[in-house]
Amino acid sequence: MRRTGGEGWAGRRLRRAASALAPSLIVSALITLAWPLPGHAQDSQAPGDASAAAAPEAFAWHVQATSVSQGHLAFPAAFSGPNSLSAPAAGRTSNDITLYAGFRPWAGAEVWIDPELDQGFGMNDTLGVAAFPSGEAYKVGANTPYAKLPRLFLRQTLDLGGDSQGVDPDLNVLGGRRTPDRLVLWLGKFSVTDVFDANSLAHDPRNDFLNWALIDTATFDYAADAWGYTYGAAGEWYQGPWTLRAGLFDMSQVPNSPTLDDDFGQFQIDAELERRFTLGGHDGAVRLTGFLTRARMGQLADALRLGAATGEAPETALVRHYASRGGVSLNAEQQLSEDLSLFLRAGLGDGHEEIYEFTDVDQTLAGGLSLAGKAWGRADDRVGLAGAVNQISPLRQAYLAAGGLGILIGDGRLPKEAPETLVETYYDWAAVKGVNLTLDYQFVTDPAYDPERGPVSVFAVRVHAQY
Repeated sequence: MRRTGGEGWAGRRLRRAASALAPSLIVSALITLAWPLPGHAQDSQAPGDASAAAAPEAFAWHVQATSVSQGHLAFPAAFSGPNSLSAPAAGRTSNDITLYAGFRPWAGAEVWIDPELDQGFGMNDTLGVAAFPSGEAYKVGANTPYAKLPRLFLRQTLDLGGDSQGVDPDLNVLGGRRTPDRLVLWLGKFSVTDVFDANSLAHDPRNDFLNWALIDTATFDYAADAWGYTYGAAGEWYQGPWTLRAGLFDMSQVPNSPTLDDDFGQFQIDAELERRFTLGGHDGAVRLTGFLTRARMGQLADALRLGAATGEAPETALVRHYASRGGVSLNAEQQLSEDLSLFLRAGLGDGHEEIYEFTDVDQTLAGGLSLAGKAWGRADDRVGLAGAVNQISPLRQAYLAAGGLGILIGDGRLPKEAPETLVETYYDWAAVKGVNLTLDYQFVTDPAYDPERGPVSVFAVRVHAQY
């Protein structure tokens, strides 16, 4: 999720070994692996399904590969700035391949390591739209494959009571059994959104929506390194229809940085309360999430005052000091029928400080529908339709209008301001077992809150293979 950063020693070694590998070969190899092999579970049921395998797995591995080619049509633009979306038509491709390897060191525990190989860029180098159109696009880009380690963590589950339920194998999940009332502890390197702000309909850019403001709550400025991961610890307490979550995570060294803080001197506390329920015989859930960041960050008012005094564009990096920034969000999902489900997201962030990790949004409202294709004889296909409206605070408007740059946006000026709105729709075709092809379209009005630029149409093709 950052546009700069080195490959490091492992990346350089891997680049020399794989420099001749074309991106298309990565996906092609995984399509071959994705065909079901005898004795390996392919159909993943929801965790807790009573029909799941009873015997706990001692070891498991999975692999996935995803390629997203995305581009936009030319659009009108009265002016452009350093972080503006390119007005002429343009496109980029991103590719990744991930190995998920896990083992059970003792009862109830799982250790997972997820090495990954990435290549490619986000459209326009992941700049120009606060609600960026591809969650598969990081702000780190490279022409040749490079290695990273997104996850290396221990998860311990302690049963607290209730009838034992089966858990089917999945990515970062060993098959086994657990009770509905339980305590789950996480420790290591993983993503904050592995635990918080989850949503079964809009949370995975490899399988459902692509837009950042749909797969995560756009105001959730969660702790992360360049690729969306960090070190930390979290706990989940499941009791009946309720779950309480809390976590402590390391922040990056400076806002929008590829390097994490060395000693947790800058950190984030996250908390979430979830309530599961049934309406009309269909499952639903609502989650209330909050975060508090303690780190060195710039106040927008301070940057504006300094810029006015010096005659320069305001820059938050020049006025950073240790401070707090928080936010709260609501995330809900509800099954409406056997095939149709609804999701909603809403969030509010503190608009006085610079955004630290995620994207330039202070208020958001998003929602959409997901429909399985059973009605037309394609039960494993899925259609999605969703939209979002994002807004920034008056202080952030003034900062951008004076020439300040945000994490993703900054047109050099902002004579007028309007909410950044988007609509996304996709069709996900289950081509063969384990291989999906998705066609995606997004329409974004007023990119970067600038009514003098846009609207813009964005198209994408996604190929995803998983075994």
